Parts: sequence; C-alpha cells; structure tokens
Amino acid sequence: MDIKRSDLPLLISLDALLTDLNVTRAAHRMHVSQSTVSGHLSRLRELFQDPLLVPSETGRGMAPTERALELRPRLAQALSQLREAVAEVREFSPTLSSRTFVAAANDSVFTILGLDVMVEVMRQRNPGLRMAVIPASDGNLVERMAKGEVDLVLGDITKMPPTLKSRFLLSDDFALAQRRSHPRGLHAPDLEEYCSLSHVVVSARADFCTPVDDLLATLERRRNVVAAVPNYNQVALILSQTDGVATLPRQLLQRYSALVDLVELPFDMPPFRLAMAWHPRAQEDKAAAWFRNCFLRTRKQVTERSSST
Repeated sequence: MDIKRSDLPLLISLDALLTDLNVTRAAHRMHVSQSTVSGHLSRLRELFQDPLLVPSETGRGMAPTERALELRPRLAQALSQLREAVAEVREFSPTLSSRTFVAAANDSVFTILGLDVMVEVMRQRNPGLRMAVIPASDGNLVERMAKGEVDLVLGDITKMPPTLKSRFLLSDDFALAQRRSHPRGLHAPDLEEYCSLSHVVVSARADFCTPVDDLLATLERRRNVVAAVPNYNQVALILSQTDGVATLPRQLLQRYSALVDLVELPFDMPPFRLAMAWHPRAQEDKAAAWFRNCFLRTRKQVTERSSST
C-alpha cells in the first residue's frame, strides 16, 4: 500500500484504536469526534484491505484481526520514534518535571533495588514527579515499553527480553531466615536439621515446590514445607510470629533485620544476577536516563549496606 503524508492522521487513529479497542475511547484519547474516528477506520480498512477491528464476542468493544495484531507493535514503535524525532530536547529537572516513571518488578526485586529509588523520587518534594511499580509478569511488557508506558524492567539478567537494552546491577545469594530468639539458636544447620525445619515458601499458585526443592532433590533430600504465600514481603512477618524458616535472597532478608536473623545454608545455591532493562526508544530520553541513574546509585548503597552487615 502507498502511504502518503495525508494518511498520517489515519495511522495515529489506528494506533489509538488498537490501544483502546473502542471508537469512543479512541476519539476521547485524540480529542476528536467519534464520527471522525469512525471515518478514519473506514478509510483504514480500504487502505489495508482488512477489517482490522471487528465486533467483540462479548458485545463490548472490538477485537483486532490477525493483521491488526501484526501491525500494533510496529506501528506503536514507529509513531513513538516519530514523536521523539520532532520533540524538543530539554534538560531534565527532577524538582520541576511532571514525569511519571513506571518500573516493572516483583516485590522481592523492588525491596532490594526499587525501594531506595522510590525514596529518592519522593525526596525531590515535587508533587508532579511520581513513580509507580507494576508486576514484571505482564505479558505485554515489551509492547508497553515500546509505547512509553513502562520505563524499566528489573529482574534476573538471564531472563531479560533480547530486544531490550540491559545493564547489570548486582549479584545476590541466598540465606536462611528465622525469627529473632529462635529456639534453635544461631548456628548454621546441617542438611538433616535444615530439612526437618518448618519452611515457608513464596508461590502465587499454592505450589509448595521451588528451585530450592529441585536442588535438594539432586541431593536426595526433601524439606518440610508447611506454608506458601504469594509475596516475598509477607514471609518475614510470618517468621516473626512462628518457628518457621525461609530460604530467600540475602539482600531482601537484610531489609527485615529487626524481625529475623540470617544463618548460612548447609548447601551451595547459585547466586543470581539482577539487572535493569529498557527499550531502545528510551536510550536518549534524559528523564529516563536520570531514572536509570537512580538505580545505579541505589546499587552502590545496597552493596555498601550488604558489606557492612
């Protein structure tokens, strides 16, 4: 098909339609009339020789065709690059900006790395500067990053999508946590004692088997798992009121040093490497660069805190 300059508004409408899957909401997003968007959709169907959007089986909104699904990420990226190309480059000031930063991370990684960054954002005393954290399990994460809806993803460096730029932040190992004044004392358990203790694990699906149990299986051992919770930060609260124990990232557990003691594990567990990743579209974004630098500063703080304990 032949795209002309006059067709650019049609592509902008298509991007809004594929985002909202609703003519009324797309029109509201673009500050134009519903009839204008409906007219654009008719023209788009002629250009692409495809319906692009069809009535949803639920009776609410519309569903994209296969052609539309193929177009959506490439169109979003192309329009994002076009906006960046014509945008005025300005220096970023965290005390004056009205930017909202969005990072994707699970609660363990947020506690290790994101908490200090959120504190730094809030310390700017600028009500227009905000930070939000969303689950890293979002299946559309890369697409949302291409649209500029998400700035960073934080997690295991080996699991970062290859289409993103990434930077290593820190390594972490695992430790055994137990409540303060636990009756077993502070000595490191041997393998037999470790397996006999009451273990708490993290699982969003009530799964009592984790990579720790897979490792124990190679040693022909099985531990006593008695509880599972969906979030890492719930574990320390449970341990503080029971004689249970948990095997979790050391730097996460150090955040709860007032509630739990850490002892060494009776077996070797490979450390994991945390990284941040961002979409190439944000490489030259000065605000996004400031946000990434916040995590680099936090990395230094976390490392210093870990070495002092």
